Amino acid sequence: MASSAIPLERLGGHAFNHRTSVELEEEYDRLRDLARAEAEKKKSCFDRAHEAYERGDGAEAKALSNEGKRHQAKQAEYNKQAAEFIFRENNAMGRIAEDTIDLHGLFVEEAEDILEARIRDAQARGQSHLHVIVGKGNHSTGGVRKIKPRVEQLCRELGLDYATEENEGRIYVDLGGNRVEAPPPLPPQPDGHQSHSRPQKRPHRPRPERPQRPQRPEEPEDDGIFGCIKACCTVM
Repeated sequence: MASSAIPLERLGGHAFNHRTSVELEEEYDRLRDLARAEAEKKKSCFDRAHEAYERGDGAEAKALSNEGKRHQAKQAEYNKQAAEFIFRENNAMGRIAEDTIDLHGLFVEEAEDILEARIRDAQARGQSHLHVIVGKGNHSTGGVRKIKPRVEQLCRELGLDYATEENEGRIYVDLGGNRVEAPPPLPPQPDGHQSHSRPQKRPHRPRPERPQRPQRPEEPEDDGIFGCIKACCTVM
């Protein structure tokens, strides 16, 4: 992973989209640090397993490979805990509007999975639209936004039109498959302020057939995080 002033595994307060305590920031960083440590152990095991295989020691290679898989599972578990933790904090009741989801502090794959689950849940409940807070990428490597392009890609795959709001860290998504002309004014924010935004208009696209996404090799099948999404989004 390329180095940066703020490594992706240590976002601290920048991962929270609100004022928070030092204890919460430390807990989030602790979970990401544990995941990073397991990733390093995993890599070491797999590298040594490859070396053992090359010299013909199949038993040692198998043992190291199995150890690496155990570290991989722990890495995934710590990252899942961190994702659930930051998602709950940023999407707590009263912190954001009911038709809004905040993806701050999530890794790209985590954000994609959580957003897709939220979209499907919102559609099932007849919700007409969703405001997606993606951030402006100020703390990404090189200042390049990673979550926003993936959110836009997911919307295209689901056949949903969208528009970047006047606040470029937000995306308006129409959940009914309609063309986005002009979204309604934003609902009152928790701090009592009203925000209005005008989207950047996009041409209408026919709904494409979404390809089946393969299981990511380092992402074990575990829907525990979706239970968190359900709990956090019940009132949204």
